[in-house]
Amino acid sequence: MSSYSRDLWHPFSNPNEIKQRPPVHIVSGDGVYVRDSQGRNLLDGNAGGLWCVNVGHNRPEVKSAIVRQLDELAFYQLFDGISHPRVTELAAKLVAMAKPENMKRVFFTCGGSDSVETSLKLARQYHVINAQPERKRFISLKGGYHGTHVGAATVSGQSYMHRPYEPLLPGVSSVDMPFPYRNPWNCNDPEILAKLCIDQLIAEIEYHVPDTIAAIIAEPVSGPGVIVPPASYWPQLRRVCDEYGILLISDEVVTGFGRSGSLFGCRGWGVVPDMMCLAKGISSGYIPLGAVMIGERMERAWDASGDDPKAFISTGVTYAGHPVACAAGLAVMDIVEKENLAENARVRGDYLLKRLQPFVETFPSVGDVRGKGLMIAIDLVRNKQTRESIDPTLGFAYQIAKVGRENGIMVRPYGPKIILSPPLIFSAQHCNDLTDALEKTFSQVDK
Repeated sequence: MSSYSRDLWHPFSNPNEIKQRPPVHIVSGDGVYVRDSQGRNLLDGNAGGLWCVNVGHNRPEVKSAIVRQLDELAFYQLFDGISHPRVTELAAKLVAMAKPENMKRVFFTCGGSDSVETSLKLARQYHVINAQPERKRFISLKGGYHGTHVGAATVSGQSYMHRPYEPLLPGVSSVDMPFPYRNPWNCNDPEILAKLCIDQLIAEIEYHVPDTIAAIIAEPVSGPGVIVPPASYWPQLRRVCDEYGILLISDEVVTGFGRSGSLFGCRGWGVVPDMMCLAKGISSGYIPLGAVMIGERMERAWDASGDDPKAFISTGVTYAGHPVACAAGLAVMDIVEKENLAENARVRGDYLLKRLQPFVETFPSVGDVRGKGLMIAIDLVRNKQTRESIDPTLGFAYQIAKVGRENGIMVRPYGPKIILSPPLIFSAQHCNDLTDALEKTFSQVDK
């Protein structure tokens, strides 16, 4: 086997740097384990690597649903008012599941970036049909992640994603995220920090003139750094949006369907958004699928528009609401509800976080361990006092991941962090096994 795949460019990677690393080939999966090409059974600490496989690998219920659908109808599109049974069933299921969020309609996509891009378009169009066409601007949070399409990348607060592809979408600005471990004010009080960030947001809205702002987009818990905001932040965000007539988009691509310990991330903060962007857990990664859920305020605007040509939705993708993906999604939703995976994520996440937090005192490189539900970050630092991050180019996080595989676990290196996002079917014993292997790994690497 060659040292790397010569025919493949990997996402978010330098092709030349990849050549210097030994290959990691995952060849099979079952439950919470995957097997690599070296024959090692690895405890999957990242649910397929990117927060996706919430119900676990190789679920017979999901595979059977996929096969049944292939036998019935492999594909038909949703344009021109055409539909098929699985997409109507899944739309009804999602609306029922999101009743506390007052979601009324579903617009299907193929994934998270699609969903975010669609939500930005629909936000602008909402204001057009609501007779406020100047509301074109978006505000997002620094450090957030919303995908890779032009609009989605622009509202992502990751500057390294902007520079190679600029100019991106105009009319976007970002404000500070309430990050208790690192923030410009060096503020350690969560509630004071939340107010400082909300005050900054209000100043940004006032600077650009409120009636030019279409929407604010944010993750209930930020995926890239697993940044858990103070409890008061999201309710204040909702209040500000209501005060200024701005839509609130909750990016639930990662947090949707139980990952953060509640069925939807915004539900964990008791907040009703205007739109929710979904993907990943909607099909547990078995088949690509995404969706945007539309709240009552937006539904009313479209319903009242009649045959106004400005209400014509001029966006969509060929494979949106794919029959096979929707069949997988329905099977996944059944598992999510029957096995109460949101509650399991909350309980196991609390336990895993408690077991990992002593790493801060034990290992020189660990500055912080934080999380909510089964989304946890180990923050790697050069200096505990200054909280200066380890230089990602030194490869320390990759070394942790490499030695972790030797110790029987898959974890994700992400810049100066180790990200943990295991399947939501994790047991207490799986949490213990993951922690024990990580402890052994850090003991070997962190010298």
